[in-house]
Amino acid sequence: MSKENPLWGAPRIHGELRKLGFELAQSTVSKYMVRGRTPPAQSWKTFLRNQADGIAAIDLCVVPTLTFERLFAFVVLGHARRRLLWFAVTRQPTAEWLAQQITEAFPWDSAPAYLVRDNDGAYGEVFRRRVRSMGIRDRPGHGRGSQSSDPDPPLPLGER
Repeated sequence: MSKENPLWGAPRIHGELRKLGFELAQSTVSKYMVRGRTPPAQSWKTFLRNQADGIAAIDLCVVPTLTFERLFAFVVLGHARRRLLWFAVTRQPTAEWLAQQITEAFPWDSAPAYLVRDNDGAYGEVFRRRVRSMGIRDRPGHGRGSQSSDPDPPLPLGER
């Protein structure tokens, strides 16, 4: 009965069997039901492999200078060929500056379908609106391992 009616669950089949005069528990019906084969969910690794041409990753990294100042490097990487697509440096990153950089990194119709990034506070509403207007699906992560989300980034050589 479960093969003939794949959308019926154990309660429905149990009820139909009772109407036909069979006395058995719903748990027994559930135990002997033929399970429908569901396609496996796509893993993150599979998604990245299948969609590599349309994925770019961005990050904002802290770069200490020889004079112990901090610069911020905005990096855009393409997943398809694993290459650097854009690089820019500033002393003070703002959402407006980041929005301008993402526009320059992907001129005309060269924007990727997906953008992977961390949850850094520098990516403000202006940046998110610009990314949406370019037709990019923004996928902010958890920010693990990013220096830019660390309030005290590592100091250069021997400074403590």
